[in-house]
Amino acid sequence: MPLGSTQKLAFKGGATHGGGSCQVSVTYDKNPTPKSQFKVIHSIIGGCPAKNTEGNIGGDPGAADPDTYSFKVPDDLPTGQATLAWTWYNKVGNREIYMNCAPVTFTGSKSKRNESMIEIRDQSAFDKLPDMFVANIQSISKYSTKDSMNVVFPDPGESVDHFSANPKQDDAPPISSGGSSSGAPGGSTGGSGDTGAPPADGGSGAPASPPAASAPSSASPGIFAPTASSGGSQAPSATSAVPQPSSPPPSSGGNSSSAGGQTGPCSNEGEFSCLTGGTSFQQCASGQWSVVQQVAAGTTCSPGDGTSMKIAAVAPAKRHVRFPRSHAHRIHA
Repeated sequence: MPLGSTQKLAFKGGATHGGGSCQVSVTYDKNPTPKSQFKVIHSIIGGCPAKNTEGNIGGDPGAADPDTYSFKVPDDLPTGQATLAWTWYNKVGNREIYMNCAPVTFTGSKSKRNESMIEIRDQSAFDKLPDMFVANIQSISKYSTKDSMNVVFPDPGESVDHFSANPKQDDAPPISSGGSSSGAPGGSTGGSGDTGAPPADGGSGAPASPPAASAPSSASPGIFAPTASSGGSQAPSATSAVPQPSSPPPSSGGNSSSAGGQTGPCSNEGEFSCLTGGTSFQQCASGQWSVVQQVAAGTTCSPGDGTSMKIAAVAPAKRHVRFPRSHAHRIHA
C-alpha cells in the first residue's frame, strides 16, 4: 500500500444498523494485542457504513452495500509491515464497537543518504496522530455512545468526512462517565480481547452481525471487539434485524420487567436474554439491559439467559391446497 495513495473502503451485508461513525487506524504491531497503539488516519462521522438509512438495508449477507468511501494513506508514515483497522460505532441498536483488522505493507521511496533522518521524521508524524477512539467497553474506556445518534469523535484527526443527513439532530459527542481516560485504554488504543461478548464462530452470538468490510489485504491477525470475526479480512456477513428505538432510562433499583423484558442495571456484560416465545431478546451492554429486539426474520432463539444464544431456523409452514368439488374429476380406467 503506497504512502500517499488513496484507498477504497467498501462493505457487504445488510445489517447496517442505521449507519453510524467509523475510523480507519494503523498500528505497526503485526500481531496486535489489547495494548497495541492504534493511530487514526481517517474518520467518518455519520453515514458509515451506509448513508441515508434508518435501519438495515436488506437481509442478503453477500450483497454489496451501495455506498463506498475513500481514505488517503498519509505520505509521512513509516514504511514496513503494519496492521490496518476499521472500527465502527453503529447508530441504531445495542451500544457496541465493531472492529476489523488486516495486515498491510506500507511502501514508499526513500533516499539512502537521508534514510535515518526520514525514519525519525516519519515516526514522529505517526506519534502525533490521534489515538483510535474506544467506547462501550467499560473495562478500558470511560466513554459510551448515545443510542440513535452518530458519535462525534473527540479527536477525529485532520482527515475527516461528514455524511450525516442532519448533523444538528443526528450527531452527538460520546457520554463520559468520568475518570482520566481519553478514550484509549491505559494510554494505548487496542480494543478489548475479553469483553464478555460471545464468540463469532457460528451457532452463537447476536442474530445480526455487522456488514463485512472489504479490506486492502487478507488474513486478519486478530479481533478485539464484540461480535467481530477474524475470518480473513472480513467481519461476519450481515443478516436482517429490526431497528430499535432509544434505550429506556435505567431504573433506580435492581432489574425489573417491562414489556416482557428486563430494565435497569445488569452485571454480566455481554450476556444475552432470549425472552419467552423465542422471537425477541436483550443483551447486557455497558452495564444496562438493552431494549427488547426482534430476532432475524425466519429464526427463533431458545428462551433463557447466557453468554450466547442458540438460534434456529423456523421451518416453513406446510401449504395445504384444496380444490372445490366441482373441479374434481373421476378417473376411469
